[in-house]
Amino acid sequence: MLTDDTKESIRAAYARLKEGLPGFRARASQGKMIAEVAKALAQEGGAAVIEAPTGTGKSMAYLIAGVEVARAQKKKLLIATATVALQEQLVQRDIPLYLKLNGREAKVALAKGRGRYLCPRNLAMARNSVQDAGQMGLGFDADLALWSKPPAERDKQVLSKLAGAFDRAEWDGDIDNAPETPGDMLRAMITTSAGGCTGRKCGQFMACPFFAARRAVGDAEIIVANQDLVLADLTMPREEDGFGGVILPKPDEVLYIFDEGHHVPSKAIDRGASDVHMSVAVRQLSRLGRQIHAAYSLTDKEVIGKLTLDASDQKLQELSDALEELEKDIRLAWLPSPDDDEPMYRGSLGQLPESWVEHARALYVFTGEMERWIGAVRRAVLEMTEGGPTNEALSRELGMALERIDRQLRTWRAWSSEDRDGAPPLARWVTLTADQQLVCHASSVSAGALLRSVLWGNASAVVMTSATLSAGGNFRGFADAVGLPDEAVTLSLPSPFNLAVQARLEVPALKALPDAREAHVQEITDWLAANLDWDAGNLVLFTSRAKLDRVLQKLPIEYVRKVRAQGSLGKAQLVNEHIADIEAGKGSTLFGLASFGEGLDLPGKLCETVVITQLPFAVPTDPVGATYAEWLESRGRNPFIEVTVPEATRLLTQYCGRLIRTETDHGRIVLLDRRVVLKRYGERMLNALPPFARVIERAA
Repeated sequence: MLTDDTKESIRAAYARLKEGLPGFRARASQGKMIAEVAKALAQEGGAAVIEAPTGTGKSMAYLIAGVEVARAQKKKLLIATATVALQEQLVQRDIPLYLKLNGREAKVALAKGRGRYLCPRNLAMARNSVQDAGQMGLGFDADLALWSKPPAERDKQVLSKLAGAFDRAEWDGDIDNAPETPGDMLRAMITTSAGGCTGRKCGQFMACPFFAARRAVGDAEIIVANQDLVLADLTMPREEDGFGGVILPKPDEVLYIFDEGHHVPSKAIDRGASDVHMSVAVRQLSRLGRQIHAAYSLTDKEVIGKLTLDASDQKLQELSDALEELEKDIRLAWLPSPDDDEPMYRGSLGQLPESWVEHARALYVFTGEMERWIGAVRRAVLEMTEGGPTNEALSRELGMALERIDRQLRTWRAWSSEDRDGAPPLARWVTLTADQQLVCHASSVSAGALLRSVLWGNASAVVMTSATLSAGGNFRGFADAVGLPDEAVTLSLPSPFNLAVQARLEVPALKALPDAREAHVQEITDWLAANLDWDAGNLVLFTSRAKLDRVLQKLPIEYVRKVRAQGSLGKAQLVNEHIADIEAGKGSTLFGLASFGEGLDLPGKLCETVVITQLPFAVPTDPVGATYAEWLESRGRNPFIEVTVPEATRLLTQYCGRLIRTETDHGRIVLLDRRVVLKRYGERMLNALPPFARVIERAA
């Protein structure tokens, strides 16, 4: 319940914000958002979804409401974002500014997963292994070696620099702030996963950056985290009961704000996805067998987990044989077309051939037994009173083996279980890699049921916000995707900008539609060459790498020289070079895919034209989306109208949002896809877009 005292503290905080921020302009949409966030967070089990367009000032709005309500209720405020950039903005700028303006003090913590922190144990092992280059693994058996290949000279130099900085306390072990960026191989070596971490058993526990960060999170009043970490925590079962509160504070003690909330459904689905690379799994079992032998030898035990060494060899062989039998059955039953670029067998409505399901049932039993037994072996190694480098390396390897076994277990459970009546089925499919290796996959197709159980029915209160959550104010698609409670508030705030004056939406009279691939590519190229202001700042968005590359191939060379294409350099470097050229009075045009259509902030002259080459419909071969679409059709529903069009509309709105970033911006959005004019769904999409001025050319 929102008390009068809390209302007054929120009003006072907002007043201090108005007085303290130079150039502050009161916006009705920001005031409305503050009120709705406060009401939702103050109610036990409160839930709200708020669409707040660019310029609303949503970060400060939810901080004003969230901090004051959390303080009044003596709860923690947790802000979950999808990007590192927003996390850093909140921790380094927005939250300190809010606290300073209001004369508040609060402990603030940035929560990240283990993989974003240095593992001191692994760092020490990597340093020692470089000195023992003959073995590349501290003199261990090759199965415990850290380096998969001899380290490059740069790897050695980076390793030395990181180790020195950490030893001198000049670096706190946050990989994102490392004094030198490690390459992918080195980063994997000096960080760890949950499985590879031995926690309090580790000799480096007190110096561990991850556990130092976790202690800071425990003390914090305001926590900023990425959505993956928050969802990982929410789906972890607690020892006593319920879910969550394992990595982060207990959900019933937390007020959650999910910024960039449109990412939540896909991230939640990804949490439950699993796969098994069949031949890799068999090879890993062989490697695991040798590590198990080392564990029996190291612990000097004849029996671990009720198995002798001979019996353990037999169990590993049984699992290996079962994997090979399933692979043989799949290869006999499925003959991919040689014309398929990415061969896939997808079970219709998630149903696989019965013989595959039988194999999966057996594998589920074998893998479950294996997981329990490897856990016992690892505990035996961890409990040794006299450890050492070999002990630490073996503990790490067995922990990571347990993670791999868990992924297999989840896959075989999904393949062998029956879908719940009335609920969407699991997606189950098989792919063939470029080197002809089989991979078995499983995934849920909707996050709704999961989020209903671990979030909405578990947290003290939840607010989700983003610039694009609805399709023209209709939240049905998003509500279904996140399992939104019926009583939740949904609100779409108006843009604070005068979009009808500041922006123009153009739909040129192209003849070719996107399905006529080469003809459409040619028309895009011709339009860009003839109509784009190449001396200005532009952003051209594509839905496929192939089309982007083809346009670049066809574009006259004098224009190609002014293009910065995604993939040619890192995103940050491309954007920085683009900004530098525009500020120097030169023209620059960014060519990008979906990730450039979201979160890219190029105000003023940095982007005066946004070209959208094609409506952003989902790829029709996506097995998760295809399975969900089949299920909707089986129930007499239209997946294209219910899911595909609303999601494409949301993405289109997101892309359009790259243009107007401030009250003084002006420019045009050009859509080179005539389906918005010719198809029946097009009118719905156009009507759902913000109120830009429109110029729709008539076909000749």
